[in-house]
Amino acid sequence: MINGEKVMSILTNLFSGGAADLVKSVGGVIDNLHTSKEEKLEAEQKIQQLISNHQAKMEQNITDRWSVDMKSDSWLSKNVRPLVLIFLVVCTMLMIFIDAGTIQFTVEEKWTDLLQLVLITVIGAYFGGRSLEKTKK
Repeated sequence: MINGEKVMSILTNLFSGGAADLVKSVGGVIDNLHTSKEEKLEAEQKIQQLISNHQAKMEQNITDRWSVDMKSDSWLSKNVRPLVLIFLVVCTMLMIFIDAGTIQFTVEEKWTDLLQLVLITVIGAYFGGRSLEKTKK
């Protein structure tokens, strides 16, 4: 079973636009490493700070995009996330009933794994992002 936070972290790192900048920054810090324990500890702290700053920047970008979507005049842009969430939950429920044997149909494991990954991502982004927005206000 895949940990939800780990999945979100992997997806965030894969699809982030600033990942190249982060790698360059971390590479620059590592190039300056020396052998003493204090210097290594300081370098590790710098790396953690760079990663934290990058993640905060990415979360702010997501919040900004969601805010722009909500200000749009388009019904679809305002409702696409809830509709995707509803669709995925309904698909999950259908697969549960299919798996329970109510309907004689076989769903391959690769599709259930994919649905699980997408569902974790969407629910984490939707409810986690909404909670983050509410705590910032």
